[in-house]
Amino acid sequence: MKSQSIKGIALIFALISVTLTRYSYAQSTTENQSLIKHFNGTITATNNGISIIPSFTLGRPAVFFDLNVGGERLTFEPMFRFGMDGKPWSFVLWWRYKVIKDKRFSLTAGAHPAFLFKEMEVLVDGRPEKMMVSKRYLAMELSPSFQFTPKSSIGIYFLKGHGFDPDPPVNSTFVGFNWVLKNVAMGENVRFKMTPQFYYLKVDANDGVYVTSTFTFTHQKLPIGIGSTLNQKLNSTIPGDDFVWNIALLYNFANQFTKKK
Repeated sequence: MKSQSIKGIALIFALISVTLTRYSYAQSTTENQSLIKHFNGTITATNNGISIIPSFTLGRPAVFFDLNVGGERLTFEPMFRFGMDGKPWSFVLWWRYKVIKDKRFSLTAGAHPAFLFKEMEVLVDGRPEKMMVSKRYLAMELSPSFQFTPKSSIGIYFLKGHGFDPDPPVNSTFVGFNWVLKNVAMGENVRFKMTPQFYYLKVDANDGVYVTSTFTFTHQKLPIGIGSTLNQKLNSTIPGDDFVWNIALLYNFANQFTKKK
């Protein structure tokens, strides 16, 4: 089973490499209409893997690989989550498009297929064996935001997901109201960012309300940072811990694609 997982991961990264190659080729042949202007990402090591929906967790140490490639409006943003033992947790292949991009107001729409992995006991030739099983999901999002100052903005985040396997969860709805405070100086080179959010979550027949916030400290001259996510259940019938938290070490990298002169 490990060899199958490795082959699957290798196939996904091969597809990404082909996509980047095609984008780079298009960028070199159409300088005035570049499809790709940036390629950056973040590698995260954390004591507790927390999902896009903060009430869902892996419950153990994890490592994340988040990539972002594209132009000013259309981006491809795959997210790969693994346990520290190397077992896959989830692969989320985001496509996002900035529908409105003004100085004050912006609107982003996105969609993704996702694969959630879980170790289950199945019958193989009449004998029970543990195997890694993948569950398939499809989701879409809308994210309008209004910027008050270069450092502060408020927004709404709507996420609708659907699972194609009979096992729950099958349908989920997430509506969050957030405030972003970023690039706050905490010394000469350290910058602080926080994103508090109040959200409503419905999973099949259960629902609940929560508050969450992410805090991040980054260094202006070094590609490293420290982050933490806190999530508190207020009132909910959805199974899960009342309080969830983690601490994470971040490594950020970036590669800018520029036009040839």
